[in-house]
Amino acid sequence: MIRHILVVCVGNICRSPMAEALLRKGLRGKDEINVESAGLGALVGHPADDCAVELMSERGVDITSHRARQIHPDMVSTADLILVMESGHKKVIDELDQAARGKVHRLGEWRDMEISDPYRQPKAAFAEALQGIEDGVADWVKRLTA
Repeated sequence: MIRHILVVCVGNICRSPMAEALLRKGLRGKDEINVESAGLGALVGHPADDCAVELMSERGVDITSHRARQIHPDMVSTADLILVMESGHKKVIDELDQAARGKVHRLGEWRDMEISDPYRQPKAAFAEALQGIEDGVADWVKRLTA
């Protein structure tokens, strides 16, 4: 049973905070499932990017309290499911902890989709990333709540 989901990107200020918040929203009522996020090269302590905050606010989701965290081996070992944005992220986590193999998947796995990093790009890049995140979250929520 999935009780702990870790969402991972690079800086933990754009994609993973948006995905974390949307997964929490989609899994509302499933109190036994904990969702958190971290970054492979996190900008530790930084808030979510302004574009991410704005786009999420437009969807009625507040991520202003988010602060970036660096992934740690304990996070990997305690997670039941680790969702990454790109195939390269999966390889990094597999190298960090070989025991993680089998529980690391792309958020866009069911659509064979990579979610590109919008960091330091125009708002349109964030909107495109968020669309992929929303699609991936919808797919995972459907499977996790079936």
